[in-house]
Amino acid sequence: MPRKWKILAILLSLCLPQCGGAHAETDNPDGYRLSDPVIHGNLAIYFVYGKSRGGPVPLTLQEALARKVITVREIGQVNELQVENIGEDEIFIQSGDIVKGGQQDRVLSVSMLLPPHSGAIPIDSFCVESGRWSARGAEDARTFSSATAALPSRMAKLAIAGALAKRPDGGDASVGARQQEIWKSVAQIQEKLSANLGSPVVAPRSRTSLQLTLEDGHLAGEQAEYIATLQPKGEQSDDIVGYVFAVNGTINSANVYPSNGLFRKMWPKLLRASVTEAIGERTADNAPAPPTAAVSGFIGAADSGRAVEAKAGERANVRMRESNRAMVLEARPANAPATSWVYRSYLAK
Repeated sequence: MPRKWKILAILLSLCLPQCGGAHAETDNPDGYRLSDPVIHGNLAIYFVYGKSRGGPVPLTLQEALARKVITVREIGQVNELQVENIGEDEIFIQSGDIVKGGQQDRVLSVSMLLPPHSGAIPIDSFCVESGRWSARGAEDARTFSSATAALPSRMAKLAIAGALAKRPDGGDASVGARQQEIWKSVAQIQEKLSANLGSPVVAPRSRTSLQLTLEDGHLAGEQAEYIATLQPKGEQSDDIVGYVFAVNGTINSANVYPSNGLFRKMWPKLLRASVTEAIGERTADNAPAPPTAAVSGFIGAADSGRAVEAKAGERANVRMRESNRAMVLEARPANAPATSWVYRSYLAK
């Protein structure tokens, strides 16, 4: 272990009590505990353990689109779409979900719970396919058909978070600048994956589409070994409610949910995104995974920041906390108490 990690681990161990040896408690009121890292290649996963909230588990956007109980529509604007739950169950939409189709593929920038028979609700988005503004092949240009992928870029997630963080009312005077950052991130993802896979991952039918890049067969082959090793680990316990991951020895981000049921639904999709990011960032150096105490410190640092409330559209609020090295965004339904949060996203800065 490098000397800097040893020193950090010792310092953090003085203020982070240990639980059962294998798990460190994080410095937060929810009493999360972290597993030691599960490692494959340059990707380290730390599972977050905690008490699951009771009650029904909502459908994910991916499930809802597959069951045709939600409609995601174009309204003629790049940075806004419309969603409508036409079914009987709540639907969870997560910031970073990529929707395929329409006049160009988008990434949704708001996390929310969509109630049954919701009516049409606007939702903010960013384009992840520059240049196209028409039907692609036999796809319907008016609606989106699937949401099988999540955004595999910490920098792009920080750009999306900035769109909320800039103004307390949830608006952003520089949406265009944020969109440029997203397009830049998409190009970087494609370039890094092509270089590390040794073959291009851009699709001839839409070279700027991130979604089509994530469907590349060579990429899927590289992902398979990571997923075979790591995915079963997240399915071994019913008190896992999230995970933190590190790439090349550097903490990247975390996803935490109020229940194991929702975590399990999101886990395969999010793991694939984390694996994609790891493949894109793969280098010849084999940096060791950060110690668990350092990962606990990352979560604690974000949770200790000053809280700022912002609206995230008609149906969602977000509470943001930020330190000089980490940020956490906590999503919950509009006007709901803080205890009704539905998703926490931690981002290293």
